[in-house]
Amino acid sequence: MAGGIRIAVVAGEASGDLLGSHLIRALQARCPSIHFYGIAGPKMMAAGAASLVPMEKLSVSGYAEVLRHLPELLRIRRRLRDQLLVDPPDLFIGIDAPDFNFDLEMALKAKGIPTLHFVSPSIWAWRGERIHKIAKAVSHMLVVFPFEEDIYRKAGIPVTYVGHPLADSLPAEPDRAAARQQLDVPAVAPVLAMLPGSRVNELRQHARLFVETAEVLHQSVPEMQFLVPVVSQQTRQLFQDAWQSVNPQLPIRIVFGHAHMVMTAADLVLVASGTATLEAALLKRPMVITYRVARTTAWLMRRRAYLPWVGLPNILARRDLVPEILQEAATPQSLATAVLALYRDPQRQQDMVAEFTRQYDSLRCGTAERIAEAVLPFLGGRCH
Repeated sequence: MAGGIRIAVVAGEASGDLLGSHLIRALQARCPSIHFYGIAGPKMMAAGAASLVPMEKLSVSGYAEVLRHLPELLRIRRRLRDQLLVDPPDLFIGIDAPDFNFDLEMALKAKGIPTLHFVSPSIWAWRGERIHKIAKAVSHMLVVFPFEEDIYRKAGIPVTYVGHPLADSLPAEPDRAAARQQLDVPAVAPVLAMLPGSRVNELRQHARLFVETAEVLHQSVPEMQFLVPVVSQQTRQLFQDAWQSVNPQLPIRIVFGHAHMVMTAADLVLVASGTATLEAALLKRPMVITYRVARTTAWLMRRRAYLPWVGLPNILARRDLVPEILQEAATPQSLATAVLALYRDPQRQQDMVAEFTRQYDSLRCGTAERIAEAVLPFLGGRCH
């Protein structure tokens, strides 16, 4: 093992932070002296990365939202680019956040710095033209879904399918009883996990919607309990405010972190579209997917979408497996109706779980070792 290897990394949101922490640990297992620095979240920092800029600065989504923050995002990227060009790392790894990372990677690659990108953007769902930019920006792409590998091979971009680290880190048989005991949840009560998103703008769109949905459900199933994991004090406060303004008597419990434990403890999950839908599937929990974005963003995304689904479980299944209730259709009544229909249909729940088990088996393939094998050749034999 050689010392002095420096890898610059950039993650832009909670899901990328989680993936980045797995990547860092995978490489440290083979080369403990690697130093990681750049833009990292709490999980990557706990794994040993130094963050030069708070990751929350990058955690915006949607056209309208990004436009409001664009000047600051451009300043951050320009300063990081200049710093990395003056003092080049041995390797740069962009972790998701494609709109931020690809331009940065293009500038670094042009100056001879190897660039890897971990997690392909959804070019198979929309904005497929980005494949041409990716070819200029990325020395090697690490993809987490098996069907993505062929897309990059056809475009002549070096690629490795590494599986999904979440599948390796989550148990094949989640222990609901143990999770409920740890969370002090009644063993027999029906429990709905509600995941309104990790970003502040997602909570602004979803917090009141989710609370009002819980209120409708409570009227039909008074014994139902509601668990809500949050990732920051700000998102916690946004949900708390919505809860207090709608009905502070609802049996809602906000949990700081521990999203996997919350989903494991639940019978069903109501989840905002994103990585959390995949986490719920890998934990084999029947779910209903929803999402709201600004109207302009929704209009643009609909015009450019290739697939009839937004949720990863449906995309992987290639069929209408999980209910998706989006935008204007996402009302408290419609969401409650979908959750109740699933709650009262054990056979449909079993069908979902069977497909989720197939997805789990497909994505669980030793991601850490595959990441290490793909990255180590870029370190010039300094790590074995």
